[in-house]
Amino acid sequence: MTASPPAPARGTAKPLLDAEGLPLDIPGRLARQIAFIAETDRLKAVLRLSPLLSANRRENDAEHSWHLALMVLVLAEYANEPIEVERTLKLVLVHDLVEIYAGDTCLFDDAARKDQAQREGAAAKRLFALLPTDQEAEFHGLWNEFEERRTPEARFAKAMDRLQPLLLNAGNHGGTWRAPGVTHTRVRERTSVIDEGSHDLWDCTEKLLALGVREGWLKRG
Repeated sequence: MTASPPAPARGTAKPLLDAEGLPLDIPGRLARQIAFIAETDRLKAVLRLSPLLSANRRENDAEHSWHLALMVLVLAEYANEPIEVERTLKLVLVHDLVEIYAGDTCLFDDAARKDQAQREGAAAKRLFALLPTDQEAEFHGLWNEFEERRTPEARFAKAMDRLQPLLLNAGNHGGTWRAPGVTHTRVRERTSVIDEGSHDLWDCTEKLLALGVREGWLKRG
């Protein structure tokens, strides 16, 4: 059930595009922004455990982030509190960028979760430092806001982050629910944050989990 963090060599790798190596006639601010955008291409190579519904393979972090953004657009009406959709989109698009260096940590991998905050905090500092100072502060602020769930937008964004893999598992008749040690109790506990963002979507979650138990996709716990 473990999605291992990247090897140390990956953590020390040079940026995919060095801002100083761009043509001299490109303004410095734009050069840093382009270098950051190039570096985020790494997100497409970070595999998650969740299987796709449309293909026999696992999804990557970039696909996951896109799906969350689409879910925000479609499901915003179910938020417990009024939300600013544009800000919520920013939150879901930024929150997993740190996994470029920190790797994806499975929701049920208790060993990897012990140092997750430390790994991701260090990754955020390194990655966002590629941006111009004002955008570095903005992106870091968005990432912190998501992690701390201190705004209605962050609470709904976190709900989307928990709901999306749950929908994939239900559609795959179990997916990662079938891994050793995963039970209805554990899944319910670790997805209960959905209720903070949307009572309606939490009700839907409870019904999907109950379906999983009835159909034998998810063990009782």
